[in-house]
Order: sequence, then structure tokens, then C-alpha cells
Amino acid sequence: MAPYLLYSVPTGEFRLHGFMILLAVALAVSYWYLLLPKNAFVDVLFIALLAGIYVSKIFVSIYLSPIPAVIRDLGILGHLMLIRTAVIAIVAIRGGVNVEFRFIPTAHEWLIGLRWFALLVPLCGAELWIQGLAHLRPQTHHGVEAVGIALAEFAGILWVVALSEEFLFRGLLQQWLGQWTGSSWGALILASIIFGSAHLGFHGPFPNWRFAFVAASFGLCCGLAWRESRTIQASMITHALGATLYRVFFQ
Repeated sequence: MAPYLLYSVPTGEFRLHGFMILLAVALAVSYWYLLLPKNAFVDVLFIALLAGIYVSKIFVSIYLSPIPAVIRDLGILGHLMLIRTAVIAIVAIRGGVNVEFRFIPTAHEWLIGLRWFALLVPLCGAELWIQGLAHLRPQTHHGVEAVGIALAEFAGILWVVALSEEFLFRGLLQQWLGQWTGSSWGALILASIIFGSAHLGFHGPFPNWRFAFVAASFGLCCGLAWRESRTIQASMITHALGATLYRVFFQ
């Protein structure tokens, strides 16, 4: 809770209801495996809790911007808090998971990530076009400036969105589904479907089934990268490259 107080009190954006919601989230995630048994059912509920918090976008209403004309969305601060707390709960308290929370991919992981990104582009691109979702974004930046913005976009997605989502959906969910079902291919398909379902509220009114279908295919490519490397860093590359491509060229 300290980062929220350090940000909100000096800027005058402290809200008691936001503080209480954030406290409830922090307590639930932190104490989950201290109060509940470590079994498959509890694991599923924990993933559902994290996904529900993420999809609800509740942090946008908690981390209010003191200068909305310049910085519109500070919800990323809550996202970062959730990632850190969830990783500690899984790795340090629950234990028994074969997933490495690491920021820098190796050269081998880059190659694997790029390979499955090469599949993602035509697959998801065709689905976006067939469903009428491929709307080009007007380009207001060019040359070196455009490249710099794209690289900054990639870095942000890689180390925030991709790192957290790949840790959750591939590092935990796909791995656990494989153990529970005894089928790595079944785990890949189920995790991809769940990943797609988590995007029903994105890019349109809920439920946006068309975008969820594309997101499931997107998740399939990321899942294949994880399946080959057994590290979330490879799937992070596939994820971040695909999301950056979409954010830069489409809307």
C-alpha cells in the first residue's frame, strides 16, 4: 500500500474507497496460499481472481491522474503492484511451480519467440481482416520518431503486459492444465480459449466475441512458444511483438 500512498497523498488524488479496494486486493492475493490449501481447485480460483481483477480494469478508477490532459491512465501502477504481489504469492509462498520470473530473454528465447511471431502475423492478420476488425491507425509520426515510439511501446508491453499475462496464462495455467489433464496439446488449447475469453471486454462492447476469437489464436501462438521453450520469456517475445504490431498499425 505504500506506493499508492506515496503517489496519491502528495498529488491530492487519495480516495478512501480506492484505498480500501486496493487493500482488499493486496490482502486477498498476499494471504491466498497462507489461508487456503495448495491444491488444483484453489489454484484455479487464484487464477480466476487475478484474471477478474485484471479484466475489471479497477485500477484505472483507483490511480487517478493529477494531470489527465498529459497522463490519462495511471492504472499501470496497480497492474505492476498486482504482478509483484501475485508472483511473490506463487513463487515464495505456494512454491512447486516451474516458472522463472525473468525480464531479459536469452538469444535462444528470442529465436523461438520470433519463430512463433512469424506464424501469429498471418494467422491473426487474416482473422482480423475476415471479421472486419483490421482498421488501420492514422500515422502521425514518421522516421526516427516513429521507430522510437514503437520501441518504447514494445518495451512497455514486454515488461508489463506480456510478462504478467504470460506468467499467468502460460507459466501457470497452461503448465497446470498439462499436469491436470495429462495432455500438453489439450492444455495449450484450453489455455488459449481461456486467454481469448479474458479479452471479451476489449476493443468493443462486451461481449466482443470476434476479438476474443482473434485473442485465442494470439494466445495459441504464445502457447506454442512456451511449449517449445518451457519459459515465459520466449512467449513474452511473441506476445510483445504481436501486441506492438497491432497497437502501432491498427485501432
